[in-house]
Amino acid sequence: MSDIDQIDFEIIAALRNNARIANKELAELIGLAPSSCLERVRYLRARNYIRDAHVEVDFIALGLGLQAMVAIRMNQHSRVGLEAFQNYVIKLDEVVTVYHLSGANDFMVHIAVKDAETLRDFVLDSFAERPEVAHIETAVIYEQVKNWNLLNPLDNNAAD
Repeated sequence: MSDIDQIDFEIIAALRNNARIANKELAELIGLAPSSCLERVRYLRARNYIRDAHVEVDFIALGLGLQAMVAIRMNQHSRVGLEAFQNYVIKLDEVVTVYHLSGANDFMVHIAVKDAETLRDFVLDSFAERPEVAHIETAVIYEQVKNWNLLNPLDNNAAD
């Protein structure tokens, strides 16, 4: 990370907060000329510090009023088996995100479905029937709050 500076980090933080901000507004926010700001953004993209912009989805508005986290523990732990299961899970329409974890559970799967009955059926049909799955634990998400701030590793006072 030694090839970025404080200004680059400020650009990353601003884009994390609003990926659709116009370059002119971003430049003004950071205190750069628009051309310099655009060059820095291109540099950050070229080196994969920033990769893409995403849309925030309102699941409730789409009729997917119930979200849950499903913890999954596998019977065996081989790279091939874990990767195959992850590839299977990420292709399921109900799945929002898959996390491969350390600890007691191997995966945490964020899902969005219509209701409790759909949740039950999805978990039973998609996970409980799989022979490689040893344990399933489902937790309903009541509310999701995101922190759009970003810890600045370049800030020497960050640990204070």
